[in-house]
Amino acid sequence: MRIGELAEKTGLSRDTIRFYERNGLIASEPGDAQTNSYKNYPDDLVPRLVVIQQARDAGMAVAEIRVMLDALNGSCDPADAKRVALAKIAELEDSIRQAEKVIAFLKAQMA
Repeated sequence: MRIGELAEKTGLSRDTIRFYERNGLIASEPGDAQTNSYKNYPDDLVPRLVVIQQARDAGMAVAEIRVMLDALNGSCDPADAKRVALAKIAELEDSIRQAEKVIAFLKAQMA
């Protein structure tokens, strides 16, 4: 399928899809016609792009997502993926603790 159809199916912009491709999260193939520069995107990219966008929405960096996807595909050491996931969890738990401190401080100021 072409990028417009992929964008429509995923709800992502063409620019976002191109960004993910430039960063190695997805891949396309050259189109059939030699007279244009269209690319073909496989149908199985739709669920992959949904996972990528969910990870981005959750605050994961592109590099973290790449390691996660590589681990899911079996193309990297699962221990590396686990390490990235655990580091992200620790980072998020730290952010939660910081936010809780700010909330407590603000509540104390209002009392």
